[in-house]
Amino acid sequence: MSSSPRRACPVCTREIAVVGGRFARHDPPGRRSALELISCPGSRRIAPLLTAPPKLFGNDEPPTPGQQSLF
Repeated sequence: MSSSPRRACPVCTREIAVVGGRFARHDPPGRRSALELISCPGSRRIAPLLTAPPKLFGNDEPPTPGQQSLF
């Protein structure tokens, strides 16, 4: 079982799991009444990407453009 990556919520700044590209549902920090259920406004927001995806060929272009011949 692997754990989900955790990032800071943009609203309440708590460390929250990121599942499927979204922040997991969570309660804001602080006390609340026993029967009151409140979700942080940052819950279920789309989490921004941390970095750009890696390039396949480094900084250069692919060795040949398009599809190569089979024979």
